[in-house]
Amino acid sequence: MSDPILPAVPPQAPRLNSRFWPWLMRALLRLSGWRLLGQLPDQPKLILIGAPHSSYWDGVWGLMMKIGLGVNINIMIKREVLEGPLGVILRPIGMIAINRKAALNVVGQMVKRFNERERMWLGITPEGTRKHVMHWKSGFLRIAHEANVPIQPIFIDYPSKTFTLGPLVWTSDDPDADMLAIRALFRPYRGKHRNTETA
Repeated sequence: MSDPILPAVPPQAPRLNSRFWPWLMRALLRLSGWRLLGQLPDQPKLILIGAPHSSYWDGVWGLMMKIGLGVNINIMIKREVLEGPLGVILRPIGMIAINRKAALNVVGQMVKRFNERERMWLGITPEGTRKHVMHWKSGFLRIAHEANVPIQPIFIDYPSKTFTLGPLVWTSDDPDADMLAIRALFRPYRGKHRNTETA
């Protein structure tokens, strides 16, 4: 489905089983003025990373875009949250449980999920917090490398009210070089309270 505020969804993308909620989210996005620019890759498995993440609103706009597209992008959340009443709402929109006490660490749990599924898109905020950090968490790189899936950067820019899809990135055997190259892609964009380089 093509839309001025959202790109077309490629055939291999995992889909949500709903028509009403995507229609509603697209309507709300039109009213808000926010858009998702670029082209979604035709990949059955990938990791999407969004930055700079400096506000709760990043998650609001991102969730509206994900549902508006009708794409099932999984977001990690503590297992205890999904076991409570909120689980009824959060599971259908792609939230997946993480067991922090399991023998496998979070990276191992996600690699296992990727290996078990034919299609899976996973969304991660590499900064790990809304506060300014000098170093991004490397978990997304490790998951991508071990599961052999590409990384889709998403640049958040409040001045233009856009999320922009960047070039698809495949990891190498040098995670430090990969991290530097990926972070450099985000430098021109500004979040609600900061960019990725300044506090």
